[in-house]
Amino acid sequence: MKIAFFSTKKYDVDFFNHANKKYNFDIRYFETKLNEKTAILSKKFDVVCAFVNDNLNRKVLKTLNDNGIKLIALRSAGFNHVDLDTAKEFGLRVVHVPKYSPYAVAEHTVALILSLNRKIHKAYFRVKENNFALDGLLGFDLHGKTIGLIGTGKIGRIVANILKGFGMNILGYDKFPNDEFQGEYVNLDILLKKSDIISLHTPLNKETYHIINKKSISKMKNGVMIINTSRGGLIDTQAVIEGLKSKKIGYLGLDVYEEEENIFFEDLSSEIIDDDTFVRLTSFPNVLITGHQGFFTCEALTNIAETTLENIYNFKNNTLNKNIVV
Repeated sequence: MKIAFFSTKKYDVDFFNHANKKYNFDIRYFETKLNEKTAILSKKFDVVCAFVNDNLNRKVLKTLNDNGIKLIALRSAGFNHVDLDTAKEFGLRVVHVPKYSPYAVAEHTVALILSLNRKIHKAYFRVKENNFALDGLLGFDLHGKTIGLIGTGKIGRIVANILKGFGMNILGYDKFPNDEFQGEYVNLDILLKKSDIISLHTPLNKETYHIINKKSISKMKNGVMIINTSRGGLIDTQAVIEGLKSKKIGYLGLDVYEEEENIFFEDLSSEIIDDDTFVRLTSFPNVLITGHQGFFTCEALTNIAETTLENIYNFKNNTLNKNIVV
């Protein structure tokens, strides 16, 4: 099988080359993102492997189909960047990696909460400048506070288990409750009203798009902390900016951003970012943003590589694959 990998970095090459020793697939790595201009690169390949910020819209899928691609192997859990209806129309099979390391994302969620609360990122730079003053670094005890988890899949449940150890009260909202959730299920309005911290762990779809918006923010506690390590489109960024300006939102921690496609995973340190909304977010002292690194652990990258190649192997051998999207 000849596989065209898009949006690849050195770490992708390292982990996939190691995992590929078992299969010996013919892999070609492209640093460029998959989009309408680069889809032509898929010619003479059997499979396309794509990541979260690749664009698999109708035009891209048509090019892939015209080039003879039969399988799109996503090396991610989410698939909101794929036009699934078109993929089904063209007979393109789509597979994903539903579980790479929920612990990685859950632990990063807690890291954002702790860093925002105790101002770890600010303290680090102060100490490097021999400034040991504590003014402006005041936090609060997590013990006894309430966290509301929107989405209680594997990641949400792990976050609940971790923060239960801190002595927090755990609320959850999910259209599909899980018996393993170590907390109290409530409706969304109650979660918004009672939570000191709100953390997002739900997939992005038509129902959850901008679930955090002007109306939902108005129902939250003053000074609420909002954390998003799931998908950027869950948050209406303009509404959150207004919430920050009015001080309704006291803390914001993001590992994802709804317009991250041309920003995250790239070194733009010597360039000017022309996304005014993103730049505005970074100007707030109570906002902490990481560049979609929640998944970025050795364990997760190993699982992503192994599962992705196993998905391709199962497709090649017409073996039942539990990771099929369409």
